[in-house]
Amino acid sequence: MSKPYISIIIPVYNEEPNLQKLLARLYPVMTALGKPFEIIFTDDGSRDRSLEILREMAQSHPEVKVIEFNGNFGQHMAIMAAFEMSAGEIVVTLDADLQNPPEEIPKLVAEMEKGHDVVGSVRQKRQDTFFRRAASRIVNITTNKMTGMQMSDYGCMLRAYNRTVIDNLNRCQEMTTFIPALAQTFASNPSEVPVSHAERAEGESKYSLYRLIRLNFDLMTGFSVVPLQLFALLGILTSVASVLFALFLLVRRFLIGSEVEGVFTLFAILFFFVGIIIFGIGLVGEYVGRIYQEVRRRPRYVVRRTYGFE
Repeated sequence: MSKPYISIIIPVYNEEPNLQKLLARLYPVMTALGKPFEIIFTDDGSRDRSLEILREMAQSHPEVKVIEFNGNFGQHMAIMAAFEMSAGEIVVTLDADLQNPPEEIPKLVAEMEKGHDVVGSVRQKRQDTFFRRAASRIVNITTNKMTGMQMSDYGCMLRAYNRTVIDNLNRCQEMTTFIPALAQTFASNPSEVPVSHAERAEGESKYSLYRLIRLNFDLMTGFSVVPLQLFALLGILTSVASVLFALFLLVRRFLIGSEVEGVFTLFAILFFFVGIIIFGIGLVGEYVGRIYQEVRRRPRYVVRRTYGFE
């Protein structure tokens, strides 16, 4: 086989019902492009028949390659492992749940061939619940403000990168990361294209509310110190307000005299300040925890076996 021009990266975790449908739609799309390609699946410790199906695909399709993880290391580590083993000049990431149609890939490839080094996608008419759409919008706006980046849709993994950006991503060895934002830091000419969106055909979403919150914490603390700066500013403002309030109470005591009323109001104010302190400790702990993860230097993931690369 000639060296692939396009690499398709697909992380897989318990996607048994979707894999055959995915390949049945993806393979004709890639063949129609008329350029050498490879499709790399990373099985992220699936507990269903996903790995068995992927092995069969690798045997029947020479373009299909499979990386088998030794456990569940997360979507972004699955993608990073495939990045390191990919060979294409254009690398496209795609989820296995068919919510982002494979038929949109030529649109990203065409945009890359115009000279862009990173091409993101913006989901149109999203087939998600109102809660997830609203939460996504809030996260996109907040993250843009905190990181200084400008992306319309952080949550869509249908994205394309050129080889230079991929090589820079492969040099990064942090334990927790968010690939779209990390790639954006290396991009000199990024772009975005609108893509369609579909409901999940089979199975359940792998991102619970807790995992979404966890991912957003990683995104904000991994690419900016703005949260710490905002908290420091809040601390300063709170201190100033506390001094002004103490002066107010002192003047009030001289004018009105001592009184018992207002004790519960003071308790409420005290609890508010204690809440701010606890929040600040948690925020600092988030950064310290990331440092702790990095200094241990444990492997980010463990590859048990690969299929199709030989």
